[in-house]
Amino acid sequence: MNTTKVNVRRARMVAHRGCSYLEKENTMAAFIAAGNRSYFGIETDIHRTVDGQYVVIHDGNTARVGGDAVEVEGSTMDTLRRLTLKDIDGVKGREDLHLPTLGEYIAACARYEKHGFLEIKGDFTVEWMDEVMAIIGDYAPHITVISFSYASLANLRVHHPDQSAMFLCGQADEGLLDRLKADGLGLDIHYPAVTEALVDACRARGIALNVWTVDSKEDCERLDAMGVDYITSNRCE
Repeated sequence: MNTTKVNVRRARMVAHRGCSYLEKENTMAAFIAAGNRSYFGIETDIHRTVDGQYVVIHDGNTARVGGDAVEVEGSTMDTLRRLTLKDIDGVKGREDLHLPTLGEYIAACARYEKHGFLEIKGDFTVEWMDEVMAIIGDYAPHITVISFSYASLANLRVHHPDQSAMFLCGQADEGLLDRLKADGLGLDIHYPAVTEALVDACRARGIALNVWTVDSKEDCERLDAMGVDYITSNRCE
């Protein structure tokens, strides 16, 4: 399988859950594949385990990616790390396919000099956001925290007011844009909701604009022409 090359002039491309078209999503294999390609950034997702660790996985349980339905937030990191995931063909057998830790993801971004887009799954407290930032450490200037939970982003701001962060959503209006500007947050929005008026409104407020998840060459190039800042994609680079 191959990714699709796009001709974008302004937007920076972000690999959704790593290079998930070639390797199993949110694994070290996917992050390494993205690292060896032209992507500006690598997106991933984290949950907090029952023993207070941070594991890389999108879903709240492991059924879709691993076959075994283990609840992520109710399990220990050791339990989750022992699971072997299915490959992209749905078959188990590769011993390298396991759930990474947050630290391993950050190390991969740093090794390949990629910007990380780190999605917080669920509502994180101030303490949990502080723990996440401690793991990120000196790589913080190269990380953008993203979340559908405005509360998590607000809790991030308590002790990390200048950390790059974006609010994930499906729609945006003027009221939301004003709130984002006031809180120093960017917008990470489902791409069908993007219009030229929205791009102009973000630019007027100085709000960084990312769009998800764009898998056709035509849509990528159209959104780039509209002036979005980042494009998150499973297939395009």
